[in-house]
Amino acid sequence: MHPLLKLTLLSISCLILAKVAFANKVYEKQDPPRELTVEEAEVAAANYKKYCVLCHGENREGHKNDHAPSLRSKSLFESGVPHSILRPISYGRQGTAMGGYLDEIGGPMTLDEVWNLTYWLFWQSGAERIKLSENPVAGDIKKGETLYQANCSSCHGVKGEGITAPALSNQAALAHNKDDFIRYAIEQGRQDTPMPAFADTLSATDIDDVTAFIRSKASGWKVKKVVLSALPTLDKYVLNPDNDDPDFTLTDDIYVSSEDLFEAIKQNKKMILLDTRVASVWQRAHIKGAIPFPYYSELEKQVQGLPKDVQIVGYCSCPRAATEYIIKQLREIGYTKTAVLYEGIFGWMNLGYPVMRAEGIIDDEAEPLH
Repeated sequence: MHPLLKLTLLSISCLILAKVAFANKVYEKQDPPRELTVEEAEVAAANYKKYCVLCHGENREGHKNDHAPSLRSKSLFESGVPHSILRPISYGRQGTAMGGYLDEIGGPMTLDEVWNLTYWLFWQSGAERIKLSENPVAGDIKKGETLYQANCSSCHGVKGEGITAPALSNQAALAHNKDDFIRYAIEQGRQDTPMPAFADTLSATDIDDVTAFIRSKASGWKVKKVVLSALPTLDKYVLNPDNDDPDFTLTDDIYVSSEDLFEAIKQNKKMILLDTRVASVWQRAHIKGAIPFPYYSELEKQVQGLPKDVQIVGYCSCPRAATEYIIKQLREIGYTKTAVLYEGIFGWMNLGYPVMRAEGIIDDEAEPLH
């Protein structure tokens, strides 16, 4: 081989290797979080089964319902413990089906229980913690947008809204996650999920640019103190108790449309509305008159005072999984006048139908948008 050609090939190989090596930053290892006691681990495992399996799966594999992400990817737990895991469990993800499970905002778990679930998930993953930088990642937002649209939008959405993968423009996620956390996810991917590692296909500069573009979607969202509404008492369960029942035509013998439900509400029909999400999101937005009836409820206690001769309509944000889970159980114990809101509450709101929040009524007189 001619010496010049040999030198040229060697230079090209070095450049390729340098690019790959440069894309893969060297991260310092960090001490693992505390280990749980046997009792704490048992409670955490039980809480996972009770609150998380429905969407995240029995084996933490994710995407059982509503594209809930995998909770066993090593790269997630290498970079995300504690706060990038603790905060979404505590406060949820606004604009998604993920509600907040911390009791301070109306959820079912204490802060200690949320911490222990976070650490339980870490130890289940088998990951080793790395240390992330607190510094912002500098990059070219315009170039990052081009790279994002070419490489990420098919799963995460053109506007980061999430399609088959998590919403990257979610304000809660952007407020809670460091730039380096976002960068690490792009670089390393998420094992056991369709999310590939881009370290071998994008340069370090490219990854910085995409990170900067995603970060640019933040708009200063911050956790606010929620003023909790009092939960409805038994005498408030039945809406319009002296009026006629609605006459729904159910699809597949279980689903009622938002249009038909709204019409029944306008006509003051007699019914019970069940909000089957975690109670914290009932506090944030619910259909007026709905009672919190979380999918993880102890059914025997929850049905006390719930009449069987009144039409029941349940809804969630999955858009249907949590409610189907509850309604099928209710039917098994004799509640035959039951239905599931087909579009779920996000579909309901997107059609322009009214919801109520803890601090007051939002668009209570709104007409649906068609």
